[in-house]
Amino acid sequence: MKRDHIDFQDRSTPLAYLITIRTYGTWLHGDDRGSMDRREYNIFGAAKIAPSEKAQERDRKLMKSTPYEMDARARSAVSEAIRGVSAHRVYRLFAINVRKTHAHIVTSASDRPELMMNSFKAYSTRELRKAGLIDPEQKVWARHGSTRYLWTEQHVEAAVEYVLYDQGGDLPAFD
Repeated sequence: MKRDHIDFQDRSTPLAYLITIRTYGTWLHGDDRGSMDRREYNIFGAAKIAPSEKAQERDRKLMKSTPYEMDARARSAVSEAIRGVSAHRVYRLFAINVRKTHAHIVTSASDRPELMMNSFKAYSTRELRKAGLIDPEQKVWARHGSTRYLWTEQHVEAAVEYVLYDQGGDLPAFD
């Protein structure tokens, strides 16, 4: 059997991941930007949850803390925490951009992206609390996040470009 260029490459392991973590309460189900949930809507290519003020109000009532947005000092602390965990755990950090309501990280390691994402959140929260930038009861991060697999060098380059320079544009297609 003849192997083509794609088969020749090891496709069982992605080259990197685009990990996005969002701050607590800043993008609820039913938001105009669209959203996903863990059950019915978490299927590749499926439609997002339609905008709904009722859904947003339901989620607001379930919140255990106020929404959290990062100021400049908090963004700096989160950036340093992500760099620190990357150095400590030997993750390769291609790009990072910490915004007011979310952070994007392009990284690679032998760990699963969910474990990496949890480390980024934990180290960041610890750093924010240590610096006195958040109250002890404040929830910082939304549940889970986004873990996009980057299979080719072109995917990694597009993700880095998006994270560093295209925060106003749509996320690139990685297929």
